[in-house]
Amino acid sequence: MSDTKTRHNTELDNTIFSLEEITAEINYRKAQKSLRNLIDNIDLTTEERSGLDREIERLSQMLDKLEHSVVQIAAFGMVGRGKSSVLNALVGEDVFPTGALHGVTRDVGTANWQLQPEPIANSTENLQRLTIPTAGGQIQLLDTPGIDEVNGKTREALACNLARQVDLILFTISGDITQVEYRALSKLREAGKPMLLVFNKIDQYPEADRLAIYNKIKEERVKELISPEEIVMVAASPVEVKGVKDKHGKLKVTRDRGLPQVEQLKLKILELLQQEGKSLVALNSMLFADEVNERLLQRKLELRDRAANDLINKGMMLKAMAVALNPVTAIDLFAGAIMDVALILALSRLYGIEMTQAGAVKLLKNIALSMGGISLSELLTTFGLSSLKGILGVSVPLTGGIALAPYLSVAIAQGGVAGVSSYAIGQITKTYLANGASWGEQSPKTVVKTILDSLDERSILNRIKSELQDKLTLSQNKKSVGWVNNNTSQ
Repeated sequence: MSDTKTRHNTELDNTIFSLEEITAEINYRKAQKSLRNLIDNIDLTTEERSGLDREIERLSQMLDKLEHSVVQIAAFGMVGRGKSSVLNALVGEDVFPTGALHGVTRDVGTANWQLQPEPIANSTENLQRLTIPTAGGQIQLLDTPGIDEVNGKTREALACNLARQVDLILFTISGDITQVEYRALSKLREAGKPMLLVFNKIDQYPEADRLAIYNKIKEERVKELISPEEIVMVAASPVEVKGVKDKHGKLKVTRDRGLPQVEQLKLKILELLQQEGKSLVALNSMLFADEVNERLLQRKLELRDRAANDLINKGMMLKAMAVALNPVTAIDLFAGAIMDVALILALSRLYGIEMTQAGAVKLLKNIALSMGGISLSELLTTFGLSSLKGILGVSVPLTGGIALAPYLSVAIAQGGVAGVSSYAIGQITKTYLANGASWGEQSPKTVVKTILDSLDERSILNRIKSELQDKLTLSQNKKSVGWVNNNTSQ
């Protein structure tokens, strides 16, 4: 009975493990497909791509990482804590440069058992990267410059940026943790990645002191940041002190390098990779890709918002001029509507959203209905002022130009109202298109009201009036001069 129960439990464990593997594989493939689609559908103009080439390149590198099943493990820490020695001990060879001088880790590398330079993020700083082939993938060990070297804050920021890209963080200390180390550890923890705190050089402490430091770190220093299971003690490059007699029988002390004591760290890493390797890579790749995508979208929206505002300002002034210069009421309204439709179509092209003329007219109607007060005031003003403007326009030559000033005042007032309306329509359309041609979770009226409430109509109207005053005065002066010259020649 007991053997049967044990066999059933083993079968159940194997089934659960198989299901976990299948789920991890499905999620991995989903992440690959999602990232490939993101890269294939980057919709940026040359101007929008400017300054973002490195970010876009990182997306491609992330996809390459997924397709080659690469797990990245990065070592961080202050200078002299033995980051490079820890990585060398894990590899079993002296691959990463080590030494007592500040800043031994200068250059970077990748490829099978070879080190080559590679910059961290967008900086000139370098790290060391070693690629180790494994069955079905690769493990990359990354050794970073000390976080406390020159330009400490810059290096700290770079470390945080790199931490968002890797899959596992090894933070190396060699004694009781310092304030600089605690701050760096806290920053790296914000990346949300699996982390192991590696207490190195334990061979330099008597056992009682070593345990006392370990307990102090575990129970006081990093209690809020690291669990006890995430703290590992190692001696990456232990020194063995021996007394040896020379040929004269004199006792001499020699210091030899002993065998690395990193078995516990290896087991921790292998355990993490075996249980969560693929899920870690997929999740971390997608999290980083999401951050980069957000920056790309932000850049795109900022530039398109700027271009959209330029279009809106031009459309606003064109409509204001058209309405101000035209004395026929019906044509005023028709011309204004055409200008608004043209503005909507221009904005839709800017945001890369296909829209027909019929679709633009329909959107304009929906906006006009939601605008309420401004549209009604524009209609009443257009009807009322157009008639008066027409009468004054006819009177200008009859009165020898005396009626010109009243005509300009009425034209500017009418054009100003039309311009404000066009500006509001443009801003509402911009919001609608920037939201993917939808009103989002709110109703059209709510969105329109929010935008209208944020507009400074007085300021916009004053700006329109000022530009109209200059343009209409110049235009009418030319007409008056022409009328006077015609009369004189007669």
